[in-house]
Formats: sequence, C-alpha cells, structure tokens
Amino acid sequence: MLLTNLKAATMKDGYGLIEDAAILIEGGRIAWAGPRTEAPSGHHATDCAGRLATPGLIDCHTHLVHGGSRAHEFEQRLTGVSYAEIARAGGGIAATVRMTRAEPEAGLAASALRRLDALLAEGVTTIEVKSGYGLDRDTEIKMLKVARELSRRRPVDVVTSYLGAHALPPEYRENRAGYLDLVCNEVMPAVARAGLADAVDAFCEGIAFSVEETRRVFAVAKSLGLPVKLHAEQLSNLGGAALAAEFGALSVDHIEYLDQAGVDAIAASGTVAVLLPGAFYFLREKQAPPVAALRKAGVPMAVATDLNPGTSPVHSILTAMNMACVLFGLTPEEALRGVTDNAARALGLYDRGLLTPGMRADIALWNTERPGDLAYPLGFNPLAAVIRHGDVVRGML
Repeated sequence: MLLTNLKAATMKDGYGLIEDAAILIEGGRIAWAGPRTEAPSGHHATDCAGRLATPGLIDCHTHLVHGGSRAHEFEQRLTGVSYAEIARAGGGIAATVRMTRAEPEAGLAASALRRLDALLAEGVTTIEVKSGYGLDRDTEIKMLKVARELSRRRPVDVVTSYLGAHALPPEYRENRAGYLDLVCNEVMPAVARAGLADAVDAFCEGIAFSVEETRRVFAVAKSLGLPVKLHAEQLSNLGGAALAAEFGALSVDHIEYLDQAGVDAIAASGTVAVLLPGAFYFLREKQAPPVAALRKAGVPMAVATDLNPGTSPVHSILTAMNMACVLFGLTPEEALRGVTDNAARALGLYDRGLLTPGMRADIALWNTERPGDLAYPLGFNPLAAVIRHGDVVRGML
C-alpha cells in the first residue's frame, strides 16, 4: 500500500512534518516515508486527499477493566470531601474492588469494550490496561484475562500491567505484611507463569504503599523478569520516583509532587514521566507536575487518560492531550509526542510511535491540516481512518 497526498507527522525530531508526503507499507510495516516526489515506483497509489497522518495513538496508562460506577464519589468531592477521606471511609479503590469481585468475566469484558470503543474512535491502536481492582488471586487473574481478550475482539494491541499493590483489600486491613506476602509469593508468580502481565505496577503513596513495601514488590518483579512501572508522587513526595529509577522503571506516573532529585533520578535512568491530567482535573488538584524541570532534564513525557472509575473517568485521548496543554503547559507538539513516541517508550515498545521505516504500520489519518490541531479543540474528533498492522480497520481511504 502506497499512501500519497498527505501531510505526515513522522514525530522524528519534533513533528517531523513532511508537507506533501507518501508512505509505503509492506508486510504490516512502514517500508518508506518521505516526500511524494521521491516515492518508490511500481506501487498502486492511494490518494489520501491531503489528510494529516500521525502514528496510531497510544494510551499508556488506563484502568479500563473494572466493575461498577463511582459517580456518587464525584458528587461527594464536589461538596468538599477529599479523595483521601473517601478512601479511608471504605470508598475509592476499595469500592471498585467490591464491585469488580462480584462482576463475572463476561460482564467485565462487556463494560470494558464500551470504554475501549470510545478510545479506538479517536485513533488509539495500542493501549495499556492494569489490574488492581481485585486485590485477590482470582479477581486479579480474571481482570488480566479480560484485558488480554480485548485484543482478540477489537483491532488494538493491549499491554497489561499487574497492579496488585494498588491498595489494601478490606480482609488485610490489619495485616499489611500478609497482603504483601500474597502479592509477592502467590499472585505475582502465578500471573508471570500464565503470561498474563507485561509489567508490574504499584501505588507508592501515603494512602497506599510505602517506598520499602514497593521495593519488595519490585524486587520480586525483577526476579520474575517483569519490568516495573509506578504510580508515584501524586498526593505527596515519598521518593517513589527515585526508587523506580533505581529499578530502571519504564515509567513513573502522576508525579505532581516530584522534586528535583526525583527529576534527576529518572533522567539518569531513562524512565518516562507519564502525565495524567484527567486525575488532576477531577480531583481539582493545585500542584502540577514539574514540566519545566522535566523538559530541561530531557525526560521524555508521555500523556495518558488514566481512564478509571473514580478519579479520571476520561474516555478521550484527545481530551487528555488538550488538558496536558491547558493544565500542565505542554506544547501541542509535546502532547502529540506524549501519545505516540513517548507513550510507546513508557510501555517498553520501540516498534511504533513514529512514521519511519521499520516501524509498524499503525497510522491514524485526520481531517485536519496541522498536527497541533489535535490538541487544540475540545470535544471534536477529526479522525478519518485508522491503519493497524498495514490494514485499514476504521474509516475508508
């Protein structure tokens, strides 16, 4: 397939914009990309009518699989009740745990597919899905199985993360060490043996797990050959990001309270900073991530929806891009890089996120002229078509 008459945001060295471009796809990969006048001959050309081409978008942090709704907590927060107060009263993550445990696998899959479809409609071709709402062996495995099933029912690649260290389940409220024993000695090894997780995540925070508890989880993950990610410095600065850097983490996510020492640590380790403006918005937080310091240190910044039932019910990757610009001060170029090249790095994937030879042919085509237009409007979706692995899976060319 030779795509012609398009503008290509290759995302190489900035937007890497080629104004009058062509892209050759062979065997599900990009074989050539460049100016249309230099396109290889001997191929049937498909006219793309001047549309903008970007890499397929990547949502690198979601909690897509879960049971039930927590809309009532949204109402509570609007009356002044804090997220931490709700959690201490048995709400928050614990409430979703109860509903997820009660939901059969088919029900979890049905609701997850509805959420997934909203993201696919905006050009997402790769998505990360975490467990963490079971907090027991059977439900965590159930969630990860459902996440794997999504890629068999929709044209999307699903990357999974085991998030057993998300919160303490009610039955272990007075036995933290016992729950960590369950996570480290039973569930994580079972998940690894079954090949259900591509990484291990944890929530290092005052309402969740300490740095030392997280260290134990990461040490076991490393022994099992699983890379790590971390929810860190969202509500306070515990030094979780530095721990993540010590273990060569793929990413640290949220990081509103990240200090300069943490910035320096992840810069040295090559860890990606994942910005989650949806949670910042819904929790009405005041302290934004240190974007200027991250930028100065050369830390790659990804952007994701953090789609979850409590603190970021954001079903739009384009909205997350807009929020990252308006709330956190990213440029539109940084926002687009955050859902393409840098999002791929946050998942340990180096075969996508750029429109360059050798990369997978995951391409989104848009009815817009400038790549910056994707982060600008709110509530408008200019997607025209999606190519995944070289096949048109949405829209028409």
